[in-house]
Amino acid sequence: MYAAIDDTDSVTQMCTTFLATELVRELGDFDVIGLPRLVRLNPAVPWKTRGNGALCLRFGLGSGTRRLIGRIGTGPIYSFSRLRSEPRDEEILDKASKLVRRWSRVKEGASPGLVVSRRAPSSRYYWQTVRSIVARGDIEDELDRIGAKRFELEGGRGVIGASAAMAWRPRDRTYEVLAYRSRARWGTPRVVDSEDAKALDSRYPSTFNNYDEASCRPAIAPHSGCPILMGIRGDDPGELVEALGSVRSEEKERWLLFLTNQGTDDHIIRRWTEMLPNRSYELRGTVMATPSTVPGGHVIVRLDAGRQGPIDCAAYEPSGAFRDTVKQLRAGDEIAVLGELRDQPRTLNIEKLLVVRLANAQRKLKNPICPFCHKSMKSVGKGGGYRCKRCRRKSDADAAVFESEHRWLLPGWYEPPVCSRRHLSMPLKRQLVSPYVRSRSP
Repeated sequence: MYAAIDDTDSVTQMCTTFLATELVRELGDFDVIGLPRLVRLNPAVPWKTRGNGALCLRFGLGSGTRRLIGRIGTGPIYSFSRLRSEPRDEEILDKASKLVRRWSRVKEGASPGLVVSRRAPSSRYYWQTVRSIVARGDIEDELDRIGAKRFELEGGRGVIGASAAMAWRPRDRTYEVLAYRSRARWGTPRVVDSEDAKALDSRYPSTFNNYDEASCRPAIAPHSGCPILMGIRGDDPGELVEALGSVRSEEKERWLLFLTNQGTDDHIIRRWTEMLPNRSYELRGTVMATPSTVPGGHVIVRLDAGRQGPIDCAAYEPSGAFRDTVKQLRAGDEIAVLGELRDQPRTLNIEKLLVVRLANAQRKLKNPICPFCHKSMKSVGKGGGYRCKRCRRKSDADAAVFESEHRWLLPGWYEPPVCSRRHLSMPLKRQLVSPYVRSRSP
């Protein structure tokens, strides 16, 4: 019996994953089958709260291998590899809906949805929801087909994300162990040892996105008033549990291990005929001009994207030193960018950058000299060449004196610092060297 939940939190309060721990406790008469799922959906959805994550858990009476996947207080949480028998959907719906009603931040804009079903929706609903904008009506017929029961509040927009989390059939996967704070400490500054967080990459090589060197702070600890103390992500679930115990911190009131789609690039559309806003794409093309910096510190590079025509790609101010990499691009460079397409202004927000080939960049040393007056000529304007101020003779634009520009940029991949990365964006540590990466999504 699947139980899936979405859209219970607000920008600053609660967390849908905390509700998963409450659901496990409330349904203590049943076993958790497999791992709880934390499924991130389209990060470009305009009405998302923080990470746009939905949850799906499976309950029943288990058999087969039992393993420890969490703890609430002193009570262990186990999961089983196989299902022996299922509970009644009415019982799951009744208990879960009471929790959704109790914890959801509807006064702050949450629109919760709960879906309970013996069968999962078609996997195509996951791919639609992680890559595009899905309307409520797009999923209703499928939920009726599989006999799913629903509970909703304030419009129930969360039914869409809950259904997508239930529909996820992993091609690639990662894991996250989440620890939670005691209720009395919610909203207060977190105590997480920075040096221990920094050491995670070397101590536990399968983990990623642990520490932000640019800002010198742990990336495993959030900054909102939510119940989460820390979350450690990686490819080896066994290492994750050990890694959690290695980080000194305030009391971990509870913790739970999740199967996730984080760090998989599932949201990136690689085959497309047109680019629509509020989706994420891989785009290849040629740099048209030296990048510019606009008010706010954002760096814009214009790309000739073939049939799509010119498109501006942006490295925004929060991406820090990554903007210096983008500034090194020059006209003629061949690159690929992955990122979200915004509507207004129509700009691709760069999540990752691949430098495919560098052009022979030239830097102008000085304007040409008039062969008759022996005076420096003046520029007529962009592409207009030069003119002698005295005799009015003209010369072409390439008559200036140039030299090859020395560039530290090399072909290869570049990414923003840890704290500027999307939940779904595959870090280069995982993309280039991890042995765990599964087959790529369609």
